[in-house]
Amino acid sequence: MTLAIRSATRADLPLIADLIRALADYEKLAHEVRFDDATLGAKLFGERPYAEVVIGEVKGVAQGFALFFHNFSTFEGKPGIYLEDLFVRPEARGAGLGKALLAHLARLCVERDCARLEWSVLDWNAPAIGFYQSLGARMMDEWTVMRVDGDALPALARAAPSAA
Repeated sequence: MTLAIRSATRADLPLIADLIRALADYEKLAHEVRFDDATLGAKLFGERPYAEVVIGEVKGVAQGFALFFHNFSTFEGKPGIYLEDLFVRPEARGAGLGKALLAHLARLCVERDCARLEWSVLDWNAPAIGFYQSLGARMMDEWTVMRVDGDALPALARAAPSAA
């Protein structure tokens, strides 16, 4: 089976949007998808891209994606890559595309002198957890994800002192 990983371009925006929505459906989170394509395109391919996307293909057909960005480890003193989303369409699972996408990101980490590749996974997604562990990933059980969003985000922002 022929697998290929390529960097996404602006022309891939409808595909990326479709894959994000398919991921949200799979994760039972479709009700949380709020982006519009124009804003997504500006944030991914505009003057200051905030994230990168690679497209995974099986036999020349786009079947998955990985969306990622750099973070930074103060303890390591090096950047890392944070994988925000990884998705392979159900009909393409088992072809090795998920592993190929993760291996591609691992190679980028090595090439970019990153200390680590990390991501979050839903607790109920046992197949994904088992797959990730088979690749050498380890669970970070001692860490809990925290988030400020919705009305709490601007409320917290208002508490910031004025910029100098």
